[in-house]
Amino acid sequence: MRREDVPPLLFQAADDLPEPDLADAAWAAGLRVRRRRRRAVLVSVLVVLVALLVVSITIEVGSNGNADITPPERLLNTPRDYVAPAGQISGIDFWLAPPPGSERFLDRLETPLGDRLELPGKVHSLAKHKLDRVAAVVLAKNGDVYEPLLLGRDSSWSEAAVGLVAVDGRPPLSSGAVSPDGTVVAFPQPGELVTVNASTAQISQYRLPAGDFSSVSWLDEAQRILVSGPGVAYRVLVGEGGDGERQIARIEASNDPEAVTAPFRIETGSVQRYQVGGQWTEDSTLTLPVQSWVGQTFSSDGGVARLFIANKLPQVRTLVSQPQGVAAISTFRAAPSRLLMLGEPFAGSGQTPRGAGDPAYVRQPGCCAVLGWYDNDNVLVQVRGWVLAWDLNSGQVRRVTELAVGELALGPGVRP
Repeated sequence: MRREDVPPLLFQAADDLPEPDLADAAWAAGLRVRRRRRRAVLVSVLVVLVALLVVSITIEVGSNGNADITPPERLLNTPRDYVAPAGQISGIDFWLAPPPGSERFLDRLETPLGDRLELPGKVHSLAKHKLDRVAAVVLAKNGDVYEPLLLGRDSSWSEAAVGLVAVDGRPPLSSGAVSPDGTVVAFPQPGELVTVNASTAQISQYRLPAGDFSSVSWLDEAQRILVSGPGVAYRVLVGEGGDGERQIARIEASNDPEAVTAPFRIETGSVQRYQVGGQWTEDSTLTLPVQSWVGQTFSSDGGVARLFIANKLPQVRTLVSQPQGVAAISTFRAAPSRLLMLGEPFAGSGQTPRGAGDPAYVRQPGCCAVLGWYDNDNVLVQVRGWVLAWDLNSGQVRRVTELAVGELALGPGVRP
């Protein structure tokens, strides 16, 4: 065979072979390269993350080898305006309230109470101007009779057509007067309880055994009221009750009428929970240095608050007054309790008043009290001349309104 005969034979043999698909081969090779690159990138990212984690842990541990790592959720939930506590009293963190005379310069919490709460110039008849939710209740005195004025959450005023008399020489308005749903207001009277339904203008009277009843506290379902005087207390059914339930039932009393509250009450040594039968059982112990309690206990979904007067405390410097504090005690064992201590004016504070609350008064025992909760995080506190709001999350204290009225009760309509 000659050399020139070989190429024609090769071409003839190639015609009988299948033609290769070069595109499929190239695509498969490209996929393999792409997978290798992805694996390389992921491995690199993981190596960097592990290295950063090791560095951060090393920094937190420090030279003494004791790590104090803050959980991420705590960092996320800490408010930007957070104020660190001033110290501890009986193992509870406490904050110092702004001194008296400085309230006007605090940030303001917006409420239907306005900048200044005073007796209104224009008042509607409740029968003609009903309210769906009460924000506040004050009393206007007309001779020997007190007329209740109700402030709605729309900042309008209505007057209930009922005359009330003093109880043991005191105005007949308890700080726990407004029902949890904001529709009914209760007033203690000698030997009876009077209720005013703000949504219907209906006035009801419930006769009680003889006694000077000065304090009222609603149960959560807004169907029953605890009415109390010194050493005597009753549960009054004002709504729908159970089968065979008596309208008036005597319950466990206290020498301090304002201590009879539900669902909790704070007393020296413990937080107590109200029971259906009218007794209280210990919910938790309390070791605060209390000389006496002032005002009612008010409950939120997760805590209770009441004001106390203490003896001299090394943590709170006072020169001419006794330390007073708002105790916000958690009813959840995993959540912390907190204290807000009311101090004295700054030395040399100015005495030129601009309004009812401006003078730098010394806060004497009995001047202040808890008025309720704005929400689950803010306690409302009455001091001389002002209502303040203490934010439990941030520690900040804000002004709510300047006071130019006497007795005051707040309701859920205070939230606009």
